[in-house]
Amino acid sequence: MGAMPDLVTPTPTVRVSFLQAMQEFLGEGRGTAEDNSMIGREFREYAAVWSTPDGFAAYVADLRAAAREETPRPNGFVPSTTLWYVDGEDYLGRLAIRHRLTPFLLEVGGHIGYDVRPSARRRGHATAMLAAALPVSRDLGIDPVLVTCDTDNVGSRKVIEANGGVLEDERNGKLRYWVPTSRS
Repeated sequence: MGAMPDLVTPTPTVRVSFLQAMQEFLGEGRGTAEDNSMIGREFREYAAVWSTPDGFAAYVADLRAAAREETPRPNGFVPSTTLWYVDGEDYLGRLAIRHRLTPFLLEVGGHIGYDVRPSARRRGHATAMLAAALPVSRDLGIDPVLVTCDTDNVGSRKVIEANGGVLEDERNGKLRYWVPTSRS
């Protein structure tokens, strides 16, 4: 076995594997006009350019720029740090840390969103990704982080609880957990 996978800044080196992962999500019915997730938005914005190395590099640059306060963004969007979970050149999943909460994020989205490609699920990757993101969140000045999941998403609930998440309540079909980022 090689080293453990790492959370890294988005990088063009995993393009082939990333595109395979996106095909897996499409196979699950993601990426439709009704898909308001990170994946859905990115399919609509970038799927047309992903296929070329230059287009993919531009996508990566946009993701990196989104972490900067001064980057222009749509109304209601906040700076967010995107990290990819990779094993060498193998893309496994990603996680986004929103630097602050809007009223919508406070209700539904939370600080951190993540997804694991279908072929890599049920191996503990999401739990490891969230654990690795907590110190990054702390360095961004966020403690605790709000992490939400659908009420029926048992896997995601276990991920959040394994990382110390404390359930506050349920709103709009979402369970809302606060996860400490500083180790006392």
